Amino acid sequence: MPHRMERVNNLIRRELSELLYREVKDPRLGNFVSINEVSVSADLRRAQVYVSFYGSDEEKEAAMQALHQAGGYFHGELVKRLSLRRVPGLTFHWDDSIEHGSHILELIERVNQDETPPDAAA
Repeated sequence: MPHRMERVNNLIRRELSELLYREVKDPRLGNFVSINEVSVSADLRRAQVYVSFYGSDEEKEAAMQALHQAGGYFHGELVKRLSLRRVPGLTFHWDDSIEHGSHILELIERVNQDETPPDAAA
């Protein structure tokens, strides 16, 4: 990935995170939404925003719905805040990598607990 695209991805991710924590007051989003990654297309027309949310499946669905509904607001705020010739349109996607990693760590802990050291068996 070119260095410029990486900088644009990080800039948009940082600004969206700032907007979520300081500007958006939607109770469906709460304090547990995290912007994990932003991937902007080469022509700067679209940005895929990968988010994670800590909560039940119903709360996650409500949070994604709130993000989709607030997409226009986020785009307008990015236009005001960023000095880019073209600010990409945003699409939000669920990122379950944190949950997946947590599940793998839980499985590893379970395996480690099930194994008994050879000295303990004697």
